[in-house]
Amino acid sequence: MYRNHNCGELNIKNVNEEVMLAGWVQRIRNLGEIQFVDLRDEKGITQLVISKDIADAMKDVTPETVISVTGKVEERSNKNPKMPTGDIEIIVSKIEVLGKCKSTLPFEINSEKVDISNVREDLRLQYRYLDLRNEKIHNNILLRSSIMKSIRKHMDELGFTEIQTPILANSSPEGARDYLVPSRLHAGKFYALPQAPQQFKQLLMCSGFDKYYQIAPCFRDEDPRADRAPGEFYQLDFEMAFATQEDVFKVIEDVLPKVFKEHSSWKVDEGPFVRIPYNEAMEKYGIDKPDLRNPLIIKDATELFANTEFNAFKDKTIKVIIVPKGAEQGRKFFDQMGEFAVEELGAKGLAWVKVDEENNLVGGIAKFVTDEIKTELGAKIGDAIFFIADEKAQAQKIAGQVRIELGKRLDLLEKDVFKFCWIVDFPMYEYNEEEKKIDFSHNPFSMPQGGLDALSNKEPLDILAYQYDLVCNGYELSSGAVRNHNPETMVKAFEIAGYTEEDVKTKFGALYTAFSYGTPPHAGCAPGLDRMVMLIADSENIREVIAFPKNKKARDVMMDSPNFVTDEQLKDVHIVVTEEEQNQE
Repeated sequence: MYRNHNCGELNIKNVNEEVMLAGWVQRIRNLGEIQFVDLRDEKGITQLVISKDIADAMKDVTPETVISVTGKVEERSNKNPKMPTGDIEIIVSKIEVLGKCKSTLPFEINSEKVDISNVREDLRLQYRYLDLRNEKIHNNILLRSSIMKSIRKHMDELGFTEIQTPILANSSPEGARDYLVPSRLHAGKFYALPQAPQQFKQLLMCSGFDKYYQIAPCFRDEDPRADRAPGEFYQLDFEMAFATQEDVFKVIEDVLPKVFKEHSSWKVDEGPFVRIPYNEAMEKYGIDKPDLRNPLIIKDATELFANTEFNAFKDKTIKVIIVPKGAEQGRKFFDQMGEFAVEELGAKGLAWVKVDEENNLVGGIAKFVTDEIKTELGAKIGDAIFFIADEKAQAQKIAGQVRIELGKRLDLLEKDVFKFCWIVDFPMYEYNEEEKKIDFSHNPFSMPQGGLDALSNKEPLDILAYQYDLVCNGYELSSGAVRNHNPETMVKAFEIAGYTEEDVKTKFGALYTAFSYGTPPHAGCAPGLDRMVMLIADSENIREVIAFPKNKKARDVMMDSPNFVTDEQLKDVHIVVTEEEQNQE
């Protein structure tokens, strides 16, 4: 036995007890006649007192060495109220070194002198097992575990059945590149790691299961971002038979507020959450994942400038953002916002005016903005008005990013709150400019609003779908849809996106056939676990809440992955790698 207590549990009630502790040496303070050692394990820190009599046992001990100690609990003379164990210390009588540590660490761990976030990320990921000893990162992983337990508890209470779906699956057009796995037994054929358990969970509904869920691993060959882990991620994937969009919303609005409240002290929105149609979101926020903590709203002023003499506004869509009390900002602020819009967003410029104390328009493009326009926009004394002029889609996009940046720079976001909203009524299709064709804009398995009749009689870009996203504090937390469970409707929907009936039968044969044997209406959703933990942990980097994440280039620098394999391994799966491909590394 190496220990009979954890380092975080001893207190004044344990005085005079003989105890055994084990953990990592966090800090050593050598005062000559006596040494003080902070011993750390997952549960906390305890101060050890090492006398000169046993000092020899410490001669090779460095920070992060693992030791086991035996000793007597005593009351501390200089108590530390900041530590749960700050009332006591251990007078050590025996020390055993269990795992030596090199004298030089790649970076300092749990040091008050060093901010771990300033250490180069690839170095941290190379030594992730050391990085995970950092209290903040370690606690993020423990938080993740606790959140998963909470999710399972609440889903079980709602009558859902946890079912695992395959990892070796088939390729499916779900918006990202697949990870392919070559087959040894079937030469020239490939499995695909699932981008989501989409087809399998729908097949479970065909199989008569009423409510399915799992915390599912998903694999997408996408470029990394701060809020998206490259390669793999996890989601709370669930599906319900005989369900509508409203039924799905009720589950999310029941489970997520509970999970967030259980793991955070922040205020959490209660259901029903705000619902915003996609087109309204793009008009008011310039983005389909609006952060409702930001009070700024985008307005359209295109008609107000229909007869303008300002050339930059002629024949353009004009978007406006009014910033209350924005007139207090100096010229430098407006110039910096203009630089941000041009250099970061590709805008042609960012026009602005102020409303002064006498209710007059001053600065920027004031001579092109009339009092009538000011009144129509609702600008008041002390406000600043920003103008974005471009083609409609680009104007929306730039205005959306300017709104976000204004919220950050002016510290406008509501503090310590999780604000949820549903984005609903997504377009079923979008136009792919690169390929000059109609594509699915969201989930291809969604039910179009109006069903087969809408697919047959409406222009594709006018068709809406029963698709929905859940947004929290500006992050897309979840996507879902009412599913298209009718074979004829399914074929027509894919036909519009350029797939033949034969394509549907080939790519989605099991689903297509299953729909012909009596399938209930069904719907589901899939909140992202990684983003959920990131939000609750108040982290801006998703890699901080994943135990072993890939880096920004989708590489595992600790395990040196991906890497080359032997010719024999390639031969087994009937693959040849050309010399040119090998030299690209």
